[in-house]
Amino acid sequence: MKIHRVIGSVTLSRCHPSFQAATLLATEPEGLACLGLDGPTSPDMVVVWDARGAGFGSRVAISDGAEAAQAFRPELKAVDAYCSAILDNVYVDAKAIEKLNIGQTE
Repeated sequence: MKIHRVIGSVTLSRCHPSFQAATLLATEPEGLACLGLDGPTSPDMVVVWDARGAGFGSRVAISDGAEAAQAFRPELKAVDAYCSAILDNVYVDAKAIEKLNIGQTE
């Protein structure tokens, strides 16, 4: 799972029938920003399949890669990223960050 922020939606003029009943979201990974640390200034946009109803500015948990298509089995969908949850709050234990030495330079 990865945490992303919704920055918009994707509109298709024509789409495969299997894409009906969902929305394609434009998202950016939050990564280190969720931990209160500086991340990349211009992260890559990721298009995410959403059937949960996430809106602009929502924080979402996504599955990507081969795991993203597993939610649709046995039906096949050509998706690379799937919105598996809309997150209300994210709490990170500061002691866990210290133990991982994330964001610290030596």
